Amino acid sequence: MELDYDRLVALRKKSAAWRLLKADHAALMLSFFSKVFVEQGVRSIAGAELVERLDDELFALNDRLGQGTFSKTARAYLDGWSAPENGWLRKYYPPDTDEPHYDATAAVEKAVAWVRSLEERSFVGTESRLSTIFDLLRQMTFGTETDPEARLVELNRRRHEIDLEIARVEAGEVDVLDSAALRDRYQQVTDTAHGLLADFREVEANFRDLDRDLRSKIAAWDGAKGELLDEVLSSRESIAESDQGRTFQAFYDFLLAPSRQEELKTLLTEVEAMEAIDEPDPRMRRMARDWLEAAERTQTTVRQLSGQLRRFLDDQVRSEDRRVLQLVREIEAQALALSDVPGVDLVAGIDAAAPTIVLPMERPLYTPLVKVPIEKYRH
Repeated sequence: MELDYDRLVALRKKSAAWRLLKADHAALMLSFFSKVFVEQGVRSIAGAELVERLDDELFALNDRLGQGTFSKTARAYLDGWSAPENGWLRKYYPPDTDEPHYDATAAVEKAVAWVRSLEERSFVGTESRLSTIFDLLRQMTFGTETDPEARLVELNRRRHEIDLEIARVEAGEVDVLDSAALRDRYQQVTDTAHGLLADFREVEANFRDLDRDLRSKIAAWDGAKGELLDEVLSSRESIAESDQGRTFQAFYDFLLAPSRQEELKTLLTEVEAMEAIDEPDPRMRRMARDWLEAAERTQTTVRQLSGQLRRFLDDQVRSEDRRVLQLVREIEAQALALSDVPGVDLVAGIDAAAPTIVLPMERPLYTPLVKVPIEKYRH
């Protein structure tokens, strides 16, 4: 991306990560978000628990820096940080619960990573990254080669290199990596592993954006149900068929294999036991688990999308609910339209006795009827 002036001005206005870095309490947010969501790998935390943890953090800081340094309550800070105009925390309601939960957004991951990059490092490895570049370029050229002769040339080259290495080992010549090379590679491994975990929040956010777009279409749809179904299914299919969807599924399938998980665990254990790795990254020990949890959350997002659409279509065929659903769609359509108008406070404009409309809509559009076993009423 070319960083010209106009693009940077637009990015400064639009980027939630940029807003976080220039916020009044950026140091508080970055330290707290990093501790809870990055270092500890939390992907979802109940509101009551997060309020308690932030309250302890605020108490300690006010005690050290002076009372009144952070004058708001923990809940007030969380409400501000999760407000749509900020977009630093995602506040949502998991199925079957009325308690809000929180997760950090991709903007938090980007801001934390940038701040970490500002710290001076005593050791900066370069050799392993250069080798990785060559390996990736070879994979790209070999992976797109359709000429069988050209592929055979490359495979024979690899076999010749392996034969030479076998001959050296048989002759007692064994090349081993020195401590600098080991530290170089370990640094690259940890950076790549943490970056991959951070990317999952952005991937999940992209899928949620599609979910919200579909909900908006459903709320404002006034055409035939068949036309809506065609539109929804084509959008749903685009998730799996997109470049991001295909690479995500390939990653998920690759890591889900038990043999891969066991191999990763064994390799990490052996590497951390090496004398050259004097300060192993403790987060790496749970990295495979965190990857799987993050991937499963992304899969869950897609499953919930499909489930909501099925419930919507089921409810549509119930004639007694059609009027209610029409009213709900009208309210949601008006709320979505007002959410784009600057200066409009949705909550202030709603009567106190009426239900509050939460945007973006993280609750299910429609709640399915509860099925009660008939046996319960038999005498």
